[in-house]
Amino acid sequence: MNTKSQTTTDNAIHYPLADQIPEVGSSIEIAPGLRWLRMRLPFALDHINLWLLRDQLNGVEGWTIVDCGIANDETKAAWQQIFATQLEGLPVLRIIVTHMHPDHVGLSQWLCEKWQAPLWISMTDFLTAQWLSHKEGGAAIGARAGSGGSADHFQRHGLIAAEDLEKIRARSNYYSNMVPGVPRQYRRIMDDEMISIGGRQWRVIMGFGHAPEHASLYCQELDMLISGDMLLPRISTNVSVYDADPDADPLGLYLSSLERYLPLPDDTVVLPSHGKPFKGMKPRIAQLIAHHDARLADTLGACKKPATAREIVPVLFKRELDIHQLTFAMGEAIAHLNYLLRRGKLHRQLCDDGVLRFSVV
Repeated sequence: MNTKSQTTTDNAIHYPLADQIPEVGSSIEIAPGLRWLRMRLPFALDHINLWLLRDQLNGVEGWTIVDCGIANDETKAAWQQIFATQLEGLPVLRIIVTHMHPDHVGLSQWLCEKWQAPLWISMTDFLTAQWLSHKEGGAAIGARAGSGGSADHFQRHGLIAAEDLEKIRARSNYYSNMVPGVPRQYRRIMDDEMISIGGRQWRVIMGFGHAPEHASLYCQELDMLISGDMLLPRISTNVSVYDADPDADPLGLYLSSLERYLPLPDDTVVLPSHGKPFKGMKPRIAQLIAHHDARLADTLGACKKPATAREIVPVLFKRELDIHQLTFAMGEAIAHLNYLLRRGKLHRQLCDDGVLRFSVV
């Protein structure tokens, strides 16, 4: 559920596994008892990294899975191959999900039922995934004109092309197609909690802005961080404002969350959900902050005359966007505008045509 703009890297960021990438249905051991998997995604962001950790629960040897992939036959087949060839004949004992986006939580119900294993996830993301995977939540995404939902939200921010609005309204099953359901029960994980996995302690670091309550996992013994989508090596994490919370400040939350990683050791190996494992976490955080500082300056400059979020999209994204990418680009444009509005840099006015426009204070 990401549309992420390209950023540059420098020599301070490097990839300790060089050109190694696991084949679909196989894995690469990157530390004793920790395996890297990769599965395909059917959009521009074409893969997700998943993780297998050797574990022991209640005296039973097995594995913990971190993140699931989307629910489709190809991903299920890849998991079946993993089960047949990579688990050393041992069961899956639990499934940890970093956050509620489809590529992370999509197959959670299938995996939990197959292995009779519990789902571990934050409360906010569990409830959000439940809501969106059900009929009522999905219908809210594609609500008819005038009844709320994403299309009305974006129309209020200047997206007026009828074709685009109809495509968005037709996406009511977008989430539920990739997340047909989540388990009815879960085990809540919380910020700063220590989770013992295979005799090692993993500390939960909650982050905000990209998802409601995103869990990253840090192991001091391995000096490794399973970062989910909060820290990616070559693309910036999408931060969007959605119709259910139209005045939200996800960009402010995301930038504040990045500071929580700064006390970690300089040589921490980051295990991201997209891209390759990397070192150079602190330079990467500096790049991400600089990236958003520049985009905020561009947004502020574009609002010297009243502007809508739709008019800000080409300021932030200098490429052609399909409808999937446009929805996230709109959400991110609103996020930058709301950030500046919250900090007194912009005014916001609801104009006679029912469209919100932003202008410099």
